[in-house]
Formats: sequence, C-alpha cells, structure tokens
Amino acid sequence: MYPADFRLETLRGAPGNFRLGRTTAGVWWLLTPEDTPVLLRAVAGVNRHGRAGPPPPRPGAYAATVASLYGGAAGNDATAWARSTAARLHAWGVDTVGPWADAGLADRGFYFTALADFARAEVPLLQGHGLRLPDVFDPRWPAAARARAAAVTAEWSGRRELVGWFTDDSPGWGATDPGRVGLLQTCLSLEPSLAAHHAAWEFVLAANGGTLESLGRAWGVALAHREHVRQLTREERALDGLAFAADARAFARELARRYFSVAGQALRAADPGRLVLGCRFDSPPPAGVIEVARSGELDAISWRLRAGSAFSDQADALAGELPQWVTGGGLGNGDFRKLPVRDGTGPTRLERLLRASREGWFAACRDPRTLGIEWAHWADGGTDAPPFGAGLVHADDHEAVEHTELLAHVHARAQSLHLRSRDARRSSG
Repeated sequence: MYPADFRLETLRGAPGNFRLGRTTAGVWWLLTPEDTPVLLRAVAGVNRHGRAGPPPPRPGAYAATVASLYGGAAGNDATAWARSTAARLHAWGVDTVGPWADAGLADRGFYFTALADFARAEVPLLQGHGLRLPDVFDPRWPAAARARAAAVTAEWSGRRELVGWFTDDSPGWGATDPGRVGLLQTCLSLEPSLAAHHAAWEFVLAANGGTLESLGRAWGVALAHREHVRQLTREERALDGLAFAADARAFARELARRYFSVAGQALRAADPGRLVLGCRFDSPPPAGVIEVARSGELDAISWRLRAGSAFSDQADALAGELPQWVTGGGLGNGDFRKLPVRDGTGPTRLERLLRASREGWFAACRDPRTLGIEWAHWADGGTDAPPFGAGLVHADDHEAVEHTELLAHVHARAQSLHLRSRDARRSSG
C-alpha cells in the first residue's frame, strides 16, 4: 500500500491504476498500480522515425537508417529495432516512454503516457498568431471531445502500465509577447464562419455597454465597424491598454474553462480512474489560462523546461502548488544558435547550454512538485546540426553521448534527489 504519510485528501486516480498524492511533508509522488511511490523518467517520440508527432510524409535520415539496420516494421524483422531500443533506454535509466511511442515497446518493461490530441476532434481548429486550439465555442465541441476520447482510450482499456493522458501537445494559446496580437484580438479577427469569432465579439460587447461605440471608448480605440479590428490584426498592430488587457484575460479564462473542463470530463468518462496530466504547455500561456488549468479539471500541470531561465521561476509561473510533469529535455541546434556569443574566454555557448540542461534536470528532480521528467526526442531530426542535435541517438543510430551521459547520471539520482526534497521540507517545517 502507499506510505502512511500520504495525505488521503490529495490522492487522485483510482486504485489499481497510477495515482498521485502529496505527503504530509508537501512532496508530490506518482504511485504505481502497486502503490509504490515513483519519480518517472521518460523519453517522448521513441519510434522508428525518431521524433515527436506522427511519421512525416517523407521518411527522414533516421527512418532510413532504421530500415537499413533493422529491416521493416512488419514481418520477421519487426522486433529488432524495438529490442535494441528498449535495451538502450533501460541502460540509461528510462522507465517510461511518452507520446508517439512505437507499439513494439509495449511489452518491454516500460510505463507509458499517451496523448488524446483533441486538436484532431471533429470541430474546426483555430489558428493564427500563435493560436492552435479546437474551437471550444462550437456547439459540437462537447460531443466531438467525447468521441475523440472514446476513440483514443479504447486500446488502453485495462492497461495498468498507462500512467495517464495528456490532452494535447504544445497547443497554441496565442502570442503573449508585449506588442503582439494575442488570443482575444485573434479570435475577434477570425472568419465569421467560426463560433469563436462570434463568441469573442459577444463577450467583449456584453462587458462594455453592448455597442461598438461604447467598446471603443473603453478600449481607447475608434471602432466604426468590426472590420477595423481585423485590419489592425492583418497589420500586426496589437490592441493594448488596461481595459483591453482585462477583457483579454477574462476571455482567455472562458476559453480555457471550455477547453479543460470538456477535455477532462471526456477523458474521465472514456477511461475512468485514469490521471489527466495536462496539455503539455510549450511556453507560458496568456494571463487567465493557468488560473483555469489549476482550478481542478487537471490532475497535474505539464510544461516544457526552457534552457536559460531559472527552473523555480518557470515552475512557480506554471505549476504553482500543483504537481508537475516536466518535459523539454533535448537541447538542439536552434537553442545553440539563439544564444548570443559572449566576449572573453568563456564559457562558450555549448558549455552554457549543457550546464543549463544539467542544472534544470537536477532542479526538476529536487522540486517537491515533480512527478516525472521527460526527454523530448529519441533521435535527431532534419533541422539538427553540429555542434549537437536534440536526440539521444543521431541520424546514423549512434548514441549521442553528450546527452546520454547526462541523462543516465540524472536518472540514477532522480529518486534519491526527490526523496531528499521530502526530508528538506520536513526539516524546514
């Protein structure tokens, strides 16, 4: 059974499945179906094309290498790649494979996390200016979400090795940088055929006197017609001001409420007792979204660690007091190129990135909110280039030792570091 010092009111999930809970010392843990506390160590995108997401239309370099070395995905050679890959992962201390895992890994001693991918539900997809979400204002959204959940959960029914469900991967909540067109303005500028367009206009008019004239006065903008907002958006001129910011935050809360409540309910109805691990935030969303994400529809917050920013700042901004699944391991060439070159004798950009990666992963293990850590990519992709790629193996299937040595080191200490976070909280409390 689970340890006696778990607070019973914090336990989430059903007995016999993965659960999570918080100890009296304030530390969150996942509990296996056998009620063993664990900090899971995962890798996403472990498949024959090597990356997160479905296979690309044209096979990449790693997929060609796999076919050459291990044969095809069917027939007598079907298990060769899975057998080799599983041995490598176990040697590096990986106990969980994340979304997009190859089916051949199912019986090779791993736990799994899975992706519902509600962006593929049978409703229009909202896109533009960093926005990529199902149209949750469409009256078909609840039924479409239930149908999507039923379809994706069917193959996992009764599977004890499934940790839980992510709703989507890196959904776009709109731009958040100052001076850029954000979520509300984007929705006001969508095609009139979309429900979110009408919902956005109804929302802002209802909050500001019901007319364009009164709305314009509140926002400090001359609004003769709705097309004026769309023209500003085309020109990438962002609306601003305190009144607009307040409306944007309130609208983001409403959109997030419709997304998280419906998605969470759909998954729990289709796969009762299973954990809902969040939407895999790629970056901090607009003000209001996190408030809703923390309000109880999710069992945990999932977010991507960004190199160069303090771990505690990112965790506080996204998870707050909730348990967290930390993704994002896998520093690639893009991260390297974004860092400015410093004058003097060092450290170099490569040294700074590797150090930031190490510090981030150890900080995640030490953080009392962490349930699991996840490396982002199995293999290098087409955009990766020297000095290093984002994968644990290169396109030629050779081990990326610059990553795997660190990964194995972190994984070997992850559980003990998390245990000490409990002891530290006890001693300070």
